[in-house]
Amino acid sequence: MRIIVLGYIVRGPLGGLAWHHFQYVLGLRLMGHDVYFVEDSDDYPACYNPELGVTSEDPSYGLNFISTLFSKFGINDRWVYYDAHLSSWLGPCREKISEICKTADIIFNISGVNPLREWFQNIPYRVLIDTDPVFTQIRHLTDKKAMELARQHNSFFTFAEKINDADCLIPKDGFNWKPTRQPIVLDVWQKTPGNKFASYTTVMQWDSYKEQTYNGFVYGMKSLSFKEFMYLPQKTTETLELALGSVTAPNKLLKSLGWHIINPLEVTKTPWRYQQYISESKAEFSIAKHGYVAAKTGWFSERSACYMAAGRPVVTQDTGFSELFEANKGLFVFSSPDEVTEIFEEINLDYSGHCNAARELVGIYFNSYSVLENLIGNIKDSNFK
Repeated sequence: MRIIVLGYIVRGPLGGLAWHHFQYVLGLRLMGHDVYFVEDSDDYPACYNPELGVTSEDPSYGLNFISTLFSKFGINDRWVYYDAHLSSWLGPCREKISEICKTADIIFNISGVNPLREWFQNIPYRVLIDTDPVFTQIRHLTDKKAMELARQHNSFFTFAEKINDADCLIPKDGFNWKPTRQPIVLDVWQKTPGNKFASYTTVMQWDSYKEQTYNGFVYGMKSLSFKEFMYLPQKTTETLELALGSVTAPNKLLKSLGWHIINPLEVTKTPWRYQQYISESKAEFSIAKHGYVAAKTGWFSERSACYMAAGRPVVTQDTGFSELFEANKGLFVFSSPDEVTEIFEEINLDYSGHCNAARELVGIYFNSYSVLENLIGNIKDSNFK
């Protein structure tokens, strides 16, 4: 099939974001589909330049970033960028984008961060993939523009894998959501021997945006989840490192409590540096957004899946996904600081075994072929009601 992946790389030229969106492109291509990556500037300044630390209408940094990424895999003729500020198409597919849109079978709007312009409206399957559950649904219910964009799609999938369970607290927004998860192309993640004396690491935003309140429930960011675990470094001999973003992050306080804090831009500058950082880690220790936990979404981090693909164990806060995945070797869940320290001890008893198990689990649950085959197979049954 001819498939358009509508994503976010030019505007967010960072290692983690790039892998998040690019693995859809590469995974579909490896399945034999005719795949193109398309990105829209949207109608406001949204292009981030990490070297200058500014956001503007200028996509030049991101255009160089995406060209390097796609060229690395020999598919530099498979992407295009629409600059709405100039009303022009940029990139190698600019001359044939009209024909691509007219003949496409499916468009995947990853995270719903692109508008559906008129040239997309006649594509038979317009698929919205929600990667930020509970917050996405609240936006639909409280933001007219967000709801209007969502209604332009006709198939709906979410990383909230428990969305249809009775104990999931995601508000109903009128869309027939079905579960999906991040596809991981295993061949691009080299499994190397882990170093049991290295640090537990993660890459995170303290506050991605403001917390949301709906029907009396508060759905917060990682900053709210983190409060209970602030003193964790004092309960363990393990080194805990955060590549921590957000101007609201209390870096000085965290350092005083024993956390190692580094600049996330240093380890996300390129897709390859991001992979290197993961490989140099002992494992991942990660807090989830409070909203994911409070709503019992079953969400699982695409970043954590990448750690596992590199053969690094993951220790992460439970959002309900432990009901779906094996989480007792290579992957562990916790709800309290005491559980975390016990898990650290268990990992040390068989570190190499947990590294191997992490890689095996990601192959079982996140293999791009299986994830994407299931996604495509379920599109027809997920139309808007």
